Amino acid sequence: MDYEIQPEEVSRLRAAGEHFTFLDCREPWEYQTARIEGTTHIPMQDIPARIQELDPDDHIVVICHHGVRSMNVAAWLRQLGYEKSQSVAGGIDRWSRTIEPKVPVY
Repeated sequence: MDYEIQPEEVSRLRAAGEHFTFLDCREPWEYQTARIEGTTHIPMQDIPARIQELDPDDHIVVICHHGVRSMNVAAWLRQLGYEKSQSVAGGIDRWSRTIEPKVPVY
């Protein structure tokens, strides 16, 4: 499984009703500004303290603003044994521009 997943693939998984954890690791103000329905919000700095909320057997798709933080989180999760962790390429910025235009760009 690649470390990165394209927004179009995430959209397809959602449309097909496939189970995965869609983890938004942005700051609270960012989440208030623009969010994708159905995501789990855990800011990046809180993830170590809240790791028990994530299932190591789940497919975990991590999103941030442009894809840098989410890639760091996905790589860290994989080091901990969360082998099906992936980062959304381009983050919510790309998601807003290509998948869901109603999600504000900031």
